[in-house]
Amino acid sequence: MPDAQHLELASICVAAAETGARVLRELFERPREVLLKGRIDLVTDADRAAEERVLNFLAERMPGVAVLAEESGAHGEGAARCRFIVDPLDGTTNYAHGIPFFSCTVAVELKGQVVAGCTVDPTRGERFRAIRGGGAFVGRANLSSVPAHRPASEPPERRLAVSSAETLGQAVICTGFPVEKRARLSELVDAFGKFTELARGTRRLGSASLDLAYVAAGRIDLFYEQGLKPWDVATGLLLVEEAGGTVSAFDGSAHALGGGEIVASPKALAAAARAVLAESRAKVTSLQNM
Repeated sequence: MPDAQHLELASICVAAAETGARVLRELFERPREVLLKGRIDLVTDADRAAEERVLNFLAERMPGVAVLAEESGAHGEGAARCRFIVDPLDGTTNYAHGIPFFSCTVAVELKGQVVAGCTVDPTRGERFRAIRGGGAFVGRANLSSVPAHRPASEPPERRLAVSSAETLGQAVICTGFPVEKRARLSELVDAFGKFTELARGTRRLGSASLDLAYVAAGRIDLFYEQGLKPWDVATGLLLVEEAGGTVSAFDGSAHALGGGEIVASPKALAAAARAVLAESRAKVTSLQNM
């Protein structure tokens, strides 16, 4: 059972993610200012506006707390044991092109372990939240311009559980391709081809935080990707774990926030997925060494 501190931090994550999601929804239909952080890595005015709003909210609720945010980096010193991890807009390329699949996500870690997090989909109005030891849930996000208490008539949250898929042939598999480390692209493309051959379906949706939320919800059976940052996966890994799934690196070792790669799925699919990824890595490495 989560303690009072974890419950309070979880409520802050929910409110912060909803705060950022409101900004994204308000700006989505407006003309975009789009800049390049790298050759294909975009940032928009909405990224910056949402992050500013989230950081201001966290500063009001927990002055001086440590924060790691995608666009502005590390903030505050706070207690070294507590840090919020913020991605104001995960799915920036989708957002910039008018594709309605993106999110705002906020997580918090204590002593290096993620203990709570929330991912909000502004276009569908869905809120995915998790607290370590307390489960993962999906419900309706509060995205009104003037935040208010939720009405008693609002549909209750639903507890999340990963899918019951037991083989890759039963699975819908999702991935993404890194904006950095493009040298590893051949390995990922090879794996994508193999998964497409073996699975019921493959997808590339463009927002890792939502992809992981969908694994937790049983909508996607398996997600894998390289080149990810802590803010991409902090909430999602907790959602999957609390929904009964497993999260690891490609080789099956423990997932690390700074490790850059992730495989998330029901436990029954993990070994088969890692075998495909290992085969692709070995194949591409062998070709490169010829």
